[in-house]
Amino acid sequence: MTDATAIDEDPGSLHAKAWAEEYQLIDRQLSPLGLLAMQELQLVYGQTVLDVGCGTGQTLLQLAERVGDKGLVIGVDIAGRLLEVAARRTTQLGQVKLIEADAQTLDLPPHSVDAIFSRFGVMSFNDPVAAFSNFRRLLKPNGRLTFICWQAMQKNELDRFPLFAAGFRSASDESPFSFADPTHVQSILATAGFNDIFITPHEELVTSGDLEAMTRVLQKVGPLGKIIRENPVIHSTAEPKLRKALESLGDPAKVQLMASIWIVQARA
Repeated sequence: MTDATAIDEDPGSLHAKAWAEEYQLIDRQLSPLGLLAMQELQLVYGQTVLDVGCGTGQTLLQLAERVGDKGLVIGVDIAGRLLEVAARRTTQLGQVKLIEADAQTLDLPPHSVDAIFSRFGVMSFNDPVAAFSNFRRLLKPNGRLTFICWQAMQKNELDRFPLFAAGFRSASDESPFSFADPTHVQSILATAGFNDIFITPHEELVTSGDLEAMTRVLQKVGPLGKIIRENPVIHSTAEPKLRKALESLGDPAKVQLMASIWIVQARA
């Protein structure tokens, strides 16, 4: 959706700006989902783990707690604005290293990491087979890869509900849902050389807090957020529609929507 009032700024920059502004509320929403995948890695003290698409750093803190001060957590993200937030949050942790780069072509030594983790950071690669082949190169023999990705938007109330509430019927960008088909994900990983591939569905009610918090977050990120970011003139009409729809869900002190994800596991 575009019109004469649309912002000319790069969509990726707009997304990073919105995420950096609301990272605490977004963390509350996404943390339970990321922790599900993180526990599957079975990390131990002293290991090295790569966090792909580490964003504003909540997952870096969680991973650092698991590998301890003798371990190493490498966070990579393409958005410098998000890494600035991550750097502030991890400044006291000597075991955290941040890299601003496209993870698809991340240049680290072969067999240098014990595990690779991602919370919604792997769905937008130009060449996913090349990206995961690179990740396999980085993993030590039998190293573990675990990430979460979205199921189809139609199955994700978290994305579908606000979009429909504001009067839209489709997303302007389907890339967040590019891994919605598990057979597609299975094929990518197998082609990249991974073994023991398991893809498990999971659904969970998530929240950023009360009515005000959820209204703020959903009009800044997700499919509706993208439309509003790039066409700010519609905010004044979309926001009250979204708020009214969220109010109809019940308890305004804790507004929850269902998130539908895949938990993906594989070994090098």
